[in-house]
Amino acid sequence: MEILNNIWMAISTPNEGLLNILTIPLFFVENYLIMILFISILNIKSTLTQKLIYVSLMSIISMLTTYFISSPFNIVFNYFMMIIIALCVFKTSLIKSSICIVLSGIIFSLTGSLILNPYITILDISANELMIIPLYRMIYMIIIYSIIFIISIILKNRNLKINFIEDLDKKTKYIIVINIVLGIITFIVQSIITFYYIDNLPVIITFLSFISLLAYFSISIYSLTRIFKLVITTKKLESTEEYNNTLRILHDNVRAFKHDFDNIVTTIGGYIKTNDMEGLKKYYVQLEDDCQRVNNLYLLNPNVVNNDGIYNLLTKKYNEAEDKDIKVNITFLLDLSTLKMKIYEFARILGILLDNAIEASSECAEKIINLTFRNDSKNSRQLIIVENTYKDKNVDTEKIFEKGISGKQNHTGLGLWEVRKIVKKNNNINLFTSKNDKYFKQQLEIYY
Repeated sequence: MEILNNIWMAISTPNEGLLNILTIPLFFVENYLIMILFISILNIKSTLTQKLIYVSLMSIISMLTTYFISSPFNIVFNYFMMIIIALCVFKTSLIKSSICIVLSGIIFSLTGSLILNPYITILDISANELMIIPLYRMIYMIIIYSIIFIISIILKNRNLKINFIEDLDKKTKYIIVINIVLGIITFIVQSIITFYYIDNLPVIITFLSFISLLAYFSISIYSLTRIFKLVITTKKLESTEEYNNTLRILHDNVRAFKHDFDNIVTTIGGYIKTNDMEGLKKYYVQLEDDCQRVNNLYLLNPNVVNNDGIYNLLTKKYNEAEDKDIKVNITFLLDLSTLKMKIYEFARILGILLDNAIEASSECAEKIINLTFRNDSKNSRQLIIVENTYKDKNVDTEKIFEKGISGKQNHTGLGLWEVRKIVKKNNNINLFTSKNDKYFKQQLEIYY
């Protein structure tokens, strides 16, 4: 009985030593719940090892900052480290990591603010007693963690995702970053005010504070959602406009082909009647070029190139090549929705490779670009191959990737240097460069 009485005294009276011991597992629980929240929002497929690394690192950092950095600076530092560690461990983008970590922090802050005043009012204790008495502190944290766990389950079942962030333009991303910074400042300041003045605030004031904070974040999230929808709609309109232009060109080509059909058949018949097979072969090659052009226009279809940004890029580069009388042969056998790299980085690489191919082939007597997108399931990779005719047969396939090296006038030589930087920072991407007497070839390999 005396043992039980001693235990009760230890947990129901101020006991800093016991509180420090009991707080250690709380660091692990809290960081685990934060991880579960942003994994649910980002729909990250993570391994047990990744989860253990994240929770362990963040828990150790949280313990150290609690003892060596004064509040609230330790909170700011912890959130900064959460973003960095999530970025490194789960291999996601900086902006998505930032948004999800901040959202997780906001959920914790709002939950704590909502239950703090009612909790100390019901138990008739002060905020200071809550912080120094183990029993009250542990019950309070268990309530918060239980609510957070329920929220994480709801988010997971609702299948909330923000994977479209990568497709946004820089201006929109800056707006999001500003909102993130303001959000961090707001809920940190709110948490500090609530903690230090909670004993002097009636429940109704705490509730109104919670409602105003919730309203601010709800309006911010709603505004950002509207921005996302506007950006996505704008991209779809651009794709539709490009597609309509492609359809118009395709329609004109088909009409011209149909108009000349009788003449084509008659010409072929003339070669056959005179048994002029050499003439027929030459005529067939020329006819095949027109058929290939129609086929290319058919492939430049948003249903085939199923990414609005890449579709617009390909259409633009195809039209540039056409204006320079470059023959472009396209083979598209790849589902871009399964692309195993960031679409932003993919678009940068593809744009640079196409620009170089157009520039090089435009200088040749025979202007040809062969563009291939296909899935190599046998080797678990996706292939994008850009072949083009070129004039400088002595080009060094290694030196062209160096910074400032360019064979073109008034060019900085940063294109392929940027490509190599992107390739190096992705461990599943390789760029194989080769050449022969006719074609210069860039083969982008994306492994999965």
